[in-house]
Amino acid sequence: MKKNTHHIIKVGGNELADPEFLQGLARNVAQILAQNGRLPIIVHGGGQAIARLQTSLGLETRKVDGLRVTDAASLEAAEMVLSGHSNKLIVKALLAEGLDALGLSGVDGRILYAHKKQHPADLGYVGEITAVNTAPIQQLTDLGYIVVLSPISLGADGTTYNVNADEAATAVAAALRAGQLDFVSNVPGVLQDGRLLPSLSITAAEQLITDGVITDGMIPKVRAALTAVARGVPQARIVNLDKLAKNGGTIFLVPGTSQTNPGLPTT
Repeated sequence: MKKNTHHIIKVGGNELADPEFLQGLARNVAQILAQNGRLPIIVHGGGQAIARLQTSLGLETRKVDGLRVTDAASLEAAEMVLSGHSNKLIVKALLAEGLDALGLSGVDGRILYAHKKQHPADLGYVGEITAVNTAPIQQLTDLGYIVVLSPISLGADGTTYNVNADEAATAVAAALRAGQLDFVSNVPGVLQDGRLLPSLSITAAEQLITDGVITDGMIPKVRAALTAVARGVPQARIVNLDKLAKNGGTIFLVPGTSQTNPGLPTT
């Protein structure tokens, strides 16, 4: 496997109900492909769509320390949304842009292995990635397909687990030795006093979390980006859709790495 030849894009589930977001995502993917020849790999969440389906089925949504508790019935709902509806929304948007795309879950081809996430409270069927089988992804990208991957994953005993999409994207990027990992957010990046921070080292990002500059939902995104960098991904980025195919957002850097986005033009 060639190093730094892959571009991983993680998108949340909350934006997938917006047709304009899907169209914009597809246009950005096409631009990235035209710029550097890389076929991006998209890892996505389900967010509000899972909660809506749970409500319609009469299932209670429970969280512990911000983590969704997933019982057997909730796991079925998550799998229906993530590996079905949400996954195909992205695939259809890419196809409409003239791109070849194929939607999978982590169960397909045994791409994502997981075990039960350890937590003081029982989170049910919530997992964390233990291994990534990169062969199916590599083979499909070699054939010219953009892989769209839901984070539903396979346990060693055949149990299915729901895995956080940020964690899944990080694991895929590290396993593929990707050159770029982008977390698409509804904000342009990490902000301090309303000002975008174009780049952060691991040390600086940790200090901003300690100081309360990085808060709430931005913390897990930053943590995922820092984990990716620590695991060998040269650059991870938090960026909004508008700057996805451009030189924007906040880049998290390996010490000694230049502050650029590989393969992306400057604005």
